[in-house]
Amino acid sequence: MADYGHSLEFGVFLPPAAERFGDALRLAQVSDARGLELVSVQDHPYNATHMDAWTSLSVIAASTTNVRVFPNVANLPLRPPAVLARAVASLDVITGGRVELGLGAGAFWDAIAAMDGPRRTPAESVEALEEAIDVIRALWTPGRGIRLQGKHYSLNGAKPGPFPAHPVGIWLGAYKPRMLRLIGRKADGWLPSSPYAPPDQLGNMNAIIDEAAHEAGRSPKDVRRLYNITSDFTAEQIAELALLHGMSGFILMVETDDDVRTFAEEVAPAVREIVARERTRPDRLGIAPTPDDGVRLSDERLWDEANRPKGPAPEADAVYTASGKALSRQLIGVHNHLRDELTKIRSVVRQVAEGVIDVGAARSEINTMTMRQNNWTMGAYCESYCRLVTIHHTHEDRSLYPQLRAGDARLGPVLDRLTEEHQIIHEVLERLDEALVATVAEPKRVGEVQEAVDLLTDTLLSHLSYEERELVEPMARIPYHY
Repeated sequence: MADYGHSLEFGVFLPPAAERFGDALRLAQVSDARGLELVSVQDHPYNATHMDAWTSLSVIAASTTNVRVFPNVANLPLRPPAVLARAVASLDVITGGRVELGLGAGAFWDAIAAMDGPRRTPAESVEALEEAIDVIRALWTPGRGIRLQGKHYSLNGAKPGPFPAHPVGIWLGAYKPRMLRLIGRKADGWLPSSPYAPPDQLGNMNAIIDEAAHEAGRSPKDVRRLYNITSDFTAEQIAELALLHGMSGFILMVETDDDVRTFAEEVAPAVREIVARERTRPDRLGIAPTPDDGVRLSDERLWDEANRPKGPAPEADAVYTASGKALSRQLIGVHNHLRDELTKIRSVVRQVAEGVIDVGAARSEINTMTMRQNNWTMGAYCESYCRLVTIHHTHEDRSLYPQLRAGDARLGPVLDRLTEEHQIIHEVLERLDEALVATVAEPKRVGEVQEAVDLLTDTLLSHLSYEERELVEPMARIPYHY
């Protein structure tokens, strides 16, 4: 995964016991004095031994000056979103913009039901959380009476307000694929805990969020990644989480003043130093584009490879950032996936030609492969291509090509040529689908499918190698803003 380039923030997760609120308040004040940015409390309203989260946050906010406070995370089933929206906005106004909203779908359903809360299935939990986000944001947006009709939450003419003093982030605590996809679609942040989402699982979880963000016309950078951690994480490990997985907010579960002091004065500065150094370290690229093997299967040529423009040669003093190199590697990763999917398509078509499966099954299998979906995720690198293939990347200024063009005008001819090739590849994909349709009616025409696949193989593999050869290096040196 990539470093999304977010600024780093550090904070604490306070002990929740009612009998220890004095300790929790002191730890919050120490965090504030030591320069941490975030203070959080967990929210389990059904637990009789815990202080109420919003009462605690209000006292903590009134007793500190700089830290931002948030529930980690608010229990939606027992916090009606319309009331929660007004509570968050009110505290944000009172504190001058020092409140964020960590939000969760709920758990421990027996305990929730014991307090007359709803008992929801996993699917209902996702539905309810998505509706709650809409309700909350609607009440934070100036306008007239709001009408939203949902299965779990509705607004029937409610007037918006009060309005937060700053853009409050809605950070979801979630782990399952459906919830992660919701984060990609609608949330401002992701807030997992390391015991439930260990570092080796973050890559796959981030990938789900990123894919959902692309499909919703958003950038993965729109989602801040925060992480509740324990004290056994070293500064080097935390820096690695930032550079490799894009985590940028680190919330330590604390018990003592020494926990806060060490985190604020030793760990956080060390992490900032490592990340800043890696993000700006001059370094040779060390990323190899995939070469074109020169093999061609079709006699048809849709472009002249000899006249492809070339970009500028790498300069000796070029500076490559960690985030830029990660983006270059991500491009190659997407391309490798496309290459793998193309191999699968060739296998399916061969099976049809050999009579192992029929063409209807082949078309179904090809259309359900992830090739097309992941091909469209190249919208992270080229919006114009996404437009041609119908999944539209909504913000032109967030696509890669315009930013590369602005960062180095010498790339203009290369980018123009790549865009032209995108159109041709799209037409080849359409030709393959037309051949599949025709062969359903006339199975003997399977040869046309093979010809279309051969042409797709020639054009796509050639194009991917060309794109990597010309763009991997500039992608690593030109700042990219999602």
